[in-house]
Amino acid sequence: MVSTDRAPTPTIVIVRRLLWAAVALAALVGSIIFFAPKDEPEATRAYADTFGGPFTLTAPDGSAVSNRTLAGKPYAIFFGFTRCPEVCPTTLARMASLRQQLGPDGMKFDIVFVSVDPEHDKPADIGSYISLFKTPIYGLTGSPAQLAQIRKGYGVYVKKVPIEGGDYTIDHTAAIFLMDARGKFVTTIDYHENDRTALEKLKRIVAEASAAPEAGQKP
Repeated sequence: MVSTDRAPTPTIVIVRRLLWAAVALAALVGSIIFFAPKDEPEATRAYADTFGGPFTLTAPDGSAVSNRTLAGKPYAIFFGFTRCPEVCPTTLARMASLRQQLGPDGMKFDIVFVSVDPEHDKPADIGSYISLFKTPIYGLTGSPAQLAQIRKGYGVYVKKVPIEGGDYTIDHTAAIFLMDARGKFVTTIDYHENDRTALEKLKRIVAEASAAPEAGQKP
């Protein structure tokens, strides 16, 4: 899904259809990986191995956070911006709720929020924003080049759109990407997906990490 609050133009409609196809493909492959037995085809596993990739971004306290920092626990990663009017706060509040519903297992996966708005979202802005959700969240931003790199790795669509008054909003992918403890892509949670299936996906990535302690070791 793409987050937007505007009436779409024909060009944007076409772009969104293409994006929907890309997200659907990622979700389909993710579902194959998620529900398939351990001896799934090598090509399927290769897709997961190349998805995401290395990155280094900046946390609210100014420290560097990389994919290696996150290694050792599965994580849910979402791309948005602090001035997002609906989809971003709704998604992060939902992730906080899902974590709570998992009980003690809720802290066995990380939540990661990556800004798509480097022009506005500085580390302090990210810190203030994630504090609203009352649960630990990695809030990350970076230079335009750093953010472009991670977006490319995750196949995230971003389009800056001018609005009245000289300001802008941002259309962006609204899916949550679930990664295992090794940082490999597992599946997605769609913005419109029901909580029951979302919880099952989170339970499984947590259970698989717990069942394979070696997967939680940092490289």
